[in-house]
Amino acid sequence: MIRSAVAMDLAAIMRLERSSFPTDAWSEAMMREELASPHNRYLVLDEAGRLAGYAGLRAPVGARDGDVQTIAIEEAARGRGQGRALLRALLTEASERGIREVFLEVRADNPVAQTLYRSEGFADVGRRPRYYQPDDVDALVMRIDVPGWAAAQASITQAESSGQGAEAPAGGDLPELCAPEHEIRPTTTGKGWC
Repeated sequence: MIRSAVAMDLAAIMRLERSSFPTDAWSEAMMREELASPHNRYLVLDEAGRLAGYAGLRAPVGARDGDVQTIAIEEAARGRGQGRALLRALLTEASERGIREVFLEVRADNPVAQTLYRSEGFADVGRRPRYYQPDDVDALVMRIDVPGWAAAQASITQAESSGQGAEAPAGGDLPELCAPEHEIRPTTTGKGWC
């Protein structure tokens, strides 16, 4: 079950943060501030009372753009679409806040996360050399048009509820982000586990 993160989740989030991102984990103080900020929305994946993942969005109400701050899924829960579910929940929140564009950084050496983001409609817009320290790894900067993503999701939902499945609406093709999902496999580097 995906639910809003609360202050009591901090210890479990930090355990997962440190195991997922051993060389560039955020500090407990940073994460506490992230959870408390009114500009952020953090979600957790709760599996029978155990925190199996978390994700964060910075999207101030009234702003034009937002940022995916982080996504992490514990190793045992990877490969089951949980990262995708958290990402979609963040994008839904961005849409509800009136955000037009969401950006994120992803490690250049994390093709699994890149594949997930591209399959949802994110496009590469830049590169930040040596962004991830101390590993000296570049970050790819990616962007998604939130209203376009939301419209595509609504089309898929409408098609599924009418019994058509994931078929193209009359007279048109599904956008690329509606293509069959790519197989997602865990990696051993970087933020954005899926």
